[in-house]
Parts: sequence; C-alpha cells; structure tokens
Amino acid sequence: MKSFITLIKFAKLRKIRCSLCLAHSLALSLVLSLASSKLQAQDFIKDNSQIKAHPRLLLPAGEEKQVMAAISKNALWKNVHNSILDQCDSIMLAKPLERKLIGRRLLQVSREGIRRVFFLSYAWRMTEKKKYLKRCEEELLSISRFADWNPDHFLDVAEMTFAAAIGYDWLFNSLSPASRKTISEAIIKHGIEPSLNTKYNGWLRGKNNWNQVCNAGITFGALAVYEDQPEVSGKLVERAISSIRIPMKEYGPDGNYAEGYSYWGYGTSYNVFFINAIENLTANDYGLKEMPGFMKTAAFYENLIGTSRQPFNYSDCGGIEGLQPAMFWFANQLKEPSLLHIEKSYLQTSKFNAKTNRFLPAALIWGYRTPLDAVSAPQNLLWQGKGENQIAVMRTAWDKLDGIYVGFKGGSPSLSHGHMDAGSFVMDAEGVRWSADLGMQQYNSLESAGLDIWNMSQNSDRWKVFRYTNHSHSTLTVNNQHQNVSGNGTILKSSGEEQSKENIYAVMDISSLYKDNLKSAQRGIAVINGRYVNVRDEIETGDKECVIRWAMLTPAKIESSEGNQLELSNQNKKLVLYVDGIPGVKMQTWNTDPPNSYDAVNLGTRLVGFEVKVPANTKLQYNVVLLPGNESIAVKKSDLKPLANW
Repeated sequence: MKSFITLIKFAKLRKIRCSLCLAHSLALSLVLSLASSKLQAQDFIKDNSQIKAHPRLLLPAGEEKQVMAAISKNALWKNVHNSILDQCDSIMLAKPLERKLIGRRLLQVSREGIRRVFFLSYAWRMTEKKKYLKRCEEELLSISRFADWNPDHFLDVAEMTFAAAIGYDWLFNSLSPASRKTISEAIIKHGIEPSLNTKYNGWLRGKNNWNQVCNAGITFGALAVYEDQPEVSGKLVERAISSIRIPMKEYGPDGNYAEGYSYWGYGTSYNVFFINAIENLTANDYGLKEMPGFMKTAAFYENLIGTSRQPFNYSDCGGIEGLQPAMFWFANQLKEPSLLHIEKSYLQTSKFNAKTNRFLPAALIWGYRTPLDAVSAPQNLLWQGKGENQIAVMRTAWDKLDGIYVGFKGGSPSLSHGHMDAGSFVMDAEGVRWSADLGMQQYNSLESAGLDIWNMSQNSDRWKVFRYTNHSHSTLTVNNQHQNVSGNGTILKSSGEEQSKENIYAVMDISSLYKDNLKSAQRGIAVINGRYVNVRDEIETGDKECVIRWAMLTPAKIESSEGNQLELSNQNKKLVLYVDGIPGVKMQTWNTDPPNSYDAVNLGTRLVGFEVKVPANTKLQYNVVLLPGNESIAVKKSDLKPLANW
C-alpha cells in the first residue's frame, strides 16, 4: 500500500488528477508492485537512494568539454556538430509544434518533437547561446500544453515523453520554476500515468519494437522527474528492466533483429538509450548486455548494407536510413571500430540526415571516444543468424562499387512486420542492385482503405497487399498461391567462418512455406569463384501437379531475352541470367503494376523469371546463374552441383 499512498499524495500535491478514483489508484499500485516483485535483486530504487543531479540523461554535466574537444580535432565530427546548429537555426524560424494527427497517429509530431528538443538542448549545452535555450523551452511548453500525447497509439506517447524528458533534464538548471512545473506535470500526466493504465500498456508484454520504445520513453520520463516521485519513478524503471527483457530475448543467439533493417534502427536505438540511461546512473546494466545475441546485433545491422550501399530491406523496411547513432554505442562498448565501417562512410559523405535524424546528437555523445582513424573494414564475408527470422548475408568485398553482395531471407510471414518473402534474395554487383525488394508501404495508406493489415492470419487483409506477398518477391510461388504464414525458412548449412570469397554459400529449407503443394523445397545460394551467383532449387511435388514460378524482382531494364537466358542493364552495367537444368524453359517477365487501388506504385521495377509445370510426386532440380559484368565468365558444370555436395 506504500506505493498507493505515494501516488495519492503526489496527485494531490501536483493537482494532476484531483478526481483520481480509489479503484484506479489501487490498480496502478498493484501494477507497480507486481512489476517490482519480479525483479528479485534488481533493486533500482536501492541503487538510486541518492539520485544524480540534473543533467543526468545521456550526457552528464561536464562532459560537454570532452565532446567539444573531439569536435575541434576531427573534421567529420565538426561537420555533424555544425549541421545540428544549422538545423537549430532553421527550427527557430518555424512555428512551435502543434497537436496534429495523421490518421490515428501523432507520431510524426512526437518524432519532430525529439529532433527539435534534442538538437536545441544540445546546442544550448555546447554553445551556451540563450537563443537555443529560449526556443527549446518554447517547444517544451508547447507540447506540454497538448490535451494529451495520444495514448491510443502509445508509441506517440513514448516518443513525446522521451523528447520532454531530455529537454527537461538538460535545461533543468536554466528553466524558470513555472516552466519546470508545467513540463514535469506534462511528463507525468501525459506520459507516465497513461503507461500505468492497462488500457494502454499492452506493450509491456510485447516482444517487438513497441516494448523497447515505450519502456525507454517512459523510463526517460521517470528519470527526468525522479525527485518529484522517487518511489513511483523507481518502480517504473524496475518494471522496464523486467519487461524489456522480452524483446531482448529475440536477438539470440546471433544478433538477428526479427523486424529487419528499419525497425532495428528504431527498437534497438531505444534499447540502447534505455541501457545507457540506467547504467549512467548506477554503473549497472542489470544483466541486459549479457542477454544472448544483443551485443552481437551491431554486426547484424552492419551486414545488412550491400555494396550498392542499399540495405537488405526485407519485411516492412524502407530504403537507406543513413547514420545510426546506436552503432557508435556498440563500437565503444565492444571496442570494435570496424563496426563503424559503414557509419564512417556516412560521415565522410554527409549522409547523416540532419533534417530527419532525430537522434543525431547521440552519435557525438557515444562516438567521440572511438578514434575514427582506427575504423577499418570487417573481415567476414558471410554473416548468418539463426534466430527467429533467419538470414544469411554473403559478400566478396566491403567497399562500395566492388564485388558481389547477396542477402538471403528465411523466416516466417507470421512474424511482426513480416512479408511472404522466405526464400527471397537481394543481389548487388559492381555497385548496382540487381535483385531487389519493394519493402514497406506506408501504413496509413492501407489503414485508410479499411484494411486490417496487422492481422497476420492466412486469409487476412494483410495478404491482399501486393508488396506483402510472395508474388512481388524474388522467391517461389506455387500454383499461384500465397506462402503459408505458419511456415518458416531455416538455414540448413553454410560455408561458415572458414569461407573464402571463392566459396560462399548458404542453404535454406523452405518446405513449410509450401506445405499444401510440395513435399519439400530447398534453396541454396552461392557466390562462386568470387565472380557470379548461383541460385539452386531442389523441389519435390506432392500428390498433385504444380506450376512453379521462379521470379526475381529487379529495377534493371531488359535488354534481350531468348529461350532460357535474358540480359539486364542498370546504370551502364550488365547482368546475364540463365536457367540450367530445365530443358525448353523460356524466360518471362511480369509487370509490378499495383493490382488494387490501395497498392503503392512500383515505378521502375519488374519481375523476371520463368514458370514450369511439374507432375505430381516428381523431383525437380535446377540452377539459375547470374553473371555480372561485360566480360564473359566461364561457368563449369562441376560448380553447379547438388545441394548435398555444397
């Protein structure tokens, strides 16, 4: 009952909810007490009996000098710093943020709130120019006066709480008492209190990015206002330490992030913010960094970027996102500068997206300790992850425009943000993407059409969206049917750590994705002699005849097609594709025009491949060879061997 009494006293003292009913208060108390009881020795309140003074989040007082010293010594960091200041000057010309929803989301306002507050408060701490302080305070007061932060879509609340917390903490010693009161009350009323309501906090049990984002955002809010409600804030942090373990388990064993490239940048960034915040205060990460796979996940993310510098964007993921500040945290923690090979290239080409990258100051905060001169390319040529959403990534080089890159997808459509893309692949050669993935479609466009796109069952609305199904991916379609959402593509074997660039491969079993039609289906992809790619399928039909479509989505133009071979061109480069092992097969093309009014357009893309009719109870094996470059490449029959011999 102690926490219940604390809540009531606090509500009366701050006049936040004078009408707070006894039943609701008791429910809140029970939520906190239950969360705390599960933590055993993880006693955050005890560790923080003497909480640090403001500023306490991300950048402790006095560390500004170290950041500025790094900026003065390194032109790349100086460019980032100056770009942040330039954006702050642009922000000062804009109107303060207003509460405007797009569809059911306030998320775009919350994210812009982070960018403005994080940038402006950073500028104030680094330059001590009062114009940045004044404008940041204005933004904080504006969002504090919103009617709410849209708890019906709790990501909006979490990100806005994160924004308000950073601003409140970093500006605390310079804010007027009235401003402190207004901002603190908003953090509690609009952020913390809704997180205690079971109507809104289902994310506590989730295993995806929602859990990470919401726990981190609310924790930042709790730490920012810790003096005002030490017991409640402490229990909220304890709750988060327990809850965030659920999505962190998904990184095991190899570091895969099940939701892919774009959502790694979202969920993992907030996970890192969370760990950094509690570790700064207690010198204790409560065992979170020891969870299997988590500290390996930076290597996963780095390997998702191809030699075309485009990402392996499977599932609901978009295009290149540029600099990821969380990568600097991992590199510093692990003392592995090679994790920053791609990030350094973004710094060198100014691809750090100062206009949109709301976390950009964190790159300086986490990155200034790692000498950029020590950053070199990784040595691995194959990365594979055997977690829930399995992938294999092969390359012959790390430098842009050089070598071959293949990203090979397993996993299941049933996973969060999943597509029917098991067996699909992307391929780069000579700096050009040849096999591609259309990636995500904006959710609001589909939700506005009345589609229930978050239902992952076999016959749900989600699979009425062209981009989400196997019909639009570089994989197999059997009898024109969708992949089974309960299926899961798994890695059977690979070239492993002993590979050389002359012998890189992975083999996946994708049988369960086609269980209604096929007895078995295995796909292997190999980079042979460092020169070309072979995609080999070994299929056995069931008790009925099957029409199997092999397709590759490509942004390339078709220069010629004859029999089992076609030639593609892209950016003045050439790729020849031919089929070996199916007599009389003819290459085909299919357009990617949107079949439904709600589907996004897919300009500049097409599907190439072939169809073959296979009798019942029949085994079929074939190779599709992809030869990049203008020079002819000799392909030995002995290199196109059965998967059992790979």
